[in-house]
Amino acid sequence: MRALVQRVSSASVTVQGDIVGAIGAGLCVFVGVTHSDTDAIACKVADKLWTLRILDDDDGVMNRSLADRAAGGQAAEVLVVSQFTLYGDTTGGRRPSWIAAARPEQAEPLVHAVVQRLGEHGATVATGRFRTEMQVSLTNDGPITLVLDVDA
Repeated sequence: MRALVQRVSSASVTVQGDIVGAIGAGLCVFVGVTHSDTDAIACKVADKLWTLRILDDDDGVMNRSLADRAAGGQAAEVLVVSQFTLYGDTTGGRRPSWIAAARPEQAEPLVHAVVQRLGEHGATVATGRFRTEMQVSLTNDGPITLVLDVDA
């Protein structure tokens, strides 16, 4: 499973003109699923996101996680958006291949597992809408952008 993580001051997802998910300060996470991914891997991704120390502490140093925010009584907000294109392969020419991306029937429950696990940790989670054209708007804070690759 691959996740593109951005620290944001705000983010939202719009589908057909309607905002379907929005957060304030927190993490915007684009999640890609490949064929070998499992529920266990989805839980690992969520656990990593929950404890990833890329949020500022009181001195402006990247030293806090969503877990730290929640423990301190602050909102721990995450916007999760499914993104099959994270598994696009551009090595063979100008048109990406999507062969490594899981089919929607496999990917959707695994993205949902990430969302569910984050919620169990205490995060406030907003999402995009699977199998739709989405417009994602975000203000990257930092800018901070990381790629997480998690496997068994």
